[in-house]
Amino acid sequence: MPQLTAADAGSIAVGDRTVHRLGFGAMRITGPGIWGPPRDPGAATRVLRRALELGVNFIDTADSYGPDVSESLIAEALYPYPDELVIATKGGLLRDGPGQWRPDGRPEHLRAACEGSLRRLKLDQIAVYQLHRPDPAVPLEASVGALATLRDEGKIAHVGLSNVDTDQLAVAQRIVPIVSVQNRFNVTDRESEPLVRACAAQGLAFLPWAPLSGGEIPSAVESIARAHGVSAVAIALGWLLARSPAMLPIPGTASVAHLEDNVAAADVRLSSDDLAALDAVR
Repeated sequence: MPQLTAADAGSIAVGDRTVHRLGFGAMRITGPGIWGPPRDPGAATRVLRRALELGVNFIDTADSYGPDVSESLIAEALYPYPDELVIATKGGLLRDGPGQWRPDGRPEHLRAACEGSLRRLKLDQIAVYQLHRPDPAVPLEASVGALATLRDEGKIAHVGLSNVDTDQLAVAQRIVPIVSVQNRFNVTDRESEPLVRACAAQGLAFLPWAPLSGGEIPSAVESIARAHGVSAVAIALGWLLARSPAMLPIPGTASVAHLEDNVAAADVRLSSDDLAALDAVR
């Protein structure tokens, strides 16, 4: 039997780029607390290279993952990049230690962050550059305006947003075209459902972070997984893929075995009864 790949999940447009609907989130290839280098850099390299072998052609990262570590590992493992690979990164969060995150949406910081990402990723242009989180101390218009300027300068091709609401999306769209939204969304957390609907209506990609409920798998998911003979992870990801054509899940892992398990979601076909049971989970 041919091996499943991310291509089996179908494709989605992210701006003018077309990618497979199962991406890879590169946060967890760093050290504990998303801080410092991984305990086993070789394992991180193997995961990244295996992701490409499995048809993943969309990788999501950020300068704050490490900080700087995830982007550097991606370049070390994958550069020169295949033409079909889209690397999306983010700026706008500072790190003061393991597990600590602090917004910085000042235009001068976002410029420096973007230019640092370009250097670490060895790119002349970042395909999708996302504001990691609005900064309450900085007007959103100023932060997004900085990304619009970087786009005009050719340093980024497309602008995305992360951790926003529908009003903030509308504010940003008055300044620059937006191609994606990345918010927390999974079978137990649907607070961002209005963003999912907005993305589907407007032809934007929605990137759900924490797509696996932070590792907490509801019993309904476990039951359906047993019936299908696949892992609960594959069912949770399959539910996301079935939820909306705008969905582009980006599950992350530091394990090749878990990566392969995630990609198995590309072949999950949930029945109407399965979907009703999963939709009822709260």
